[in-house]
Amino acid sequence: MHILQDKQKLIGFLKEKALWVRRQTLMIHKIAPETRLASSLSDVEIFVALYYGGILKFDPKDINWQERDRFIISKGHGAISLYPILADLGYFPMEELKRVCKEDSFLGGIPDIIIPGFETTNGSLGHGLGVACGMATALKRKKSDSAVFVLIGDGELYEGSVWEAIMFASEHKLDNLVVIIDNNKICMLDYCKNIIDLTPLEKKFRTFNWKVKTIDGHDVRKICNTLHPLKIDRSGRPKVVIADTIKGRGVPQLEGDSLCHIKSLKEGEINDLLKGQK
Repeated sequence: MHILQDKQKLIGFLKEKALWVRRQTLMIHKIAPETRLASSLSDVEIFVALYYGGILKFDPKDINWQERDRFIISKGHGAISLYPILADLGYFPMEELKRVCKEDSFLGGIPDIIIPGFETTNGSLGHGLGVACGMATALKRKKSDSAVFVLIGDGELYEGSVWEAIMFASEHKLDNLVVIIDNNKICMLDYCKNIIDLTPLEKKFRTFNWKVKTIDGHDVRKICNTLHPLKIDRSGRPKVVIADTIKGRGVPQLEGDSLCHIKSLKEGEINDLLKGQK
């Protein structure tokens, strides 16, 4: 009963954190409208669960700590919602959030490895999983118990390099690798089903001998309950979590819009949203 009560407190805490991250992400977009807002709102609960839910091992005071888990955000366009989390955890001052995309700021619209807490530079899609496979291979050879997590977008699955990495991971039994797919079903210019239909996605990964789970990507309880056991599962297979999400989550002007990836909100619209989230 005591454990359940603690877990209930944790879930409540994670939900509050997710609301806070959404507000901070809107405020970042307000000062930097060139950032990709819709893509950055679909992965909020995933970030919150990883960093506040006790899943990732990390130390903001020692960003290169050898025992840390590695987390690669391959969908770089959806990364600005991680900025407030890293600031909150002490990777850099909160004041930096007011300078995103400004001259001399290290916080750009697409993240760079100069940002404390980021493992890789982003930009071209489809590269994060390949890099993660290299990290996972190196950690296994060092007999490290650290895990490698990768967040990729569903639209990223159009890249051939991703499928090369998927084959590599299963061939080399990278069971210290966990991929999370932000399955928001909309890529840059249309619904994924109208570009290349990715279904049945579970069957495709199982064909490559991956362990597959599908969850609600906005349910912090399910995210935690799924990622914890997958992280410690070392049964010889890489693992993938298909997290069903909504692109532009929490913003009526973006949800369900096939072009939301490239849309920006006006300052007045953001102010109205922030008032509504009090």
